[in-house]
Amino acid sequence: MKTTHGMSEKMLDLVARRFRTLGEPYRLRILQELEVGERSVGELVAALDGNQSNVSKHLQVLYDAGLVGRRRDGNSILYGISDPMVFKLCALVCQSEADKKRRDFEELGKPVAARSKR
Repeated sequence: MKTTHGMSEKMLDLVARRFRTLGEPYRLRILQELEVGERSVGELVAALDGNQSNVSKHLQVLYDAGLVGRRRDGNSILYGISDPMVFKLCALVCQSEADKKRRDFEELGKPVAARSKR
C-alpha cells in the first residue's frame, strides 16, 4: 500500500471524508447542540429553527461518518456524540484561525516599509 508522508492512500481518503463531513456549517451546528447531551430530532429542529427532513439528512451523514450515535428511548430516537475527538479538532481549527487573525491584525499596525520586507 503506497504511503504519502506516513499516511496510506486509504487513510488519506478517510481523513478527506471526515473533513468533507465537517465542512458543512449546519452539521457543525448540530454537533454543537449535541455537545451538551443527547437530543431527539424534534429537539434539534426546534433548537436550530430548522425542518425535520433537513436535520434528519444531516444527522444521517454524521451517523454514517461515525461522529454521532443513536439509541431508542421509548418512541423517540436520541442522537448523541459518539466521537468526542471532533471537538478537539474544532478547537484546534478555532485556535489556528484566532492566531492567524491576530497575526493579520498585528501586521496592520506595522509601517508600510516593514510590511513589504516579508
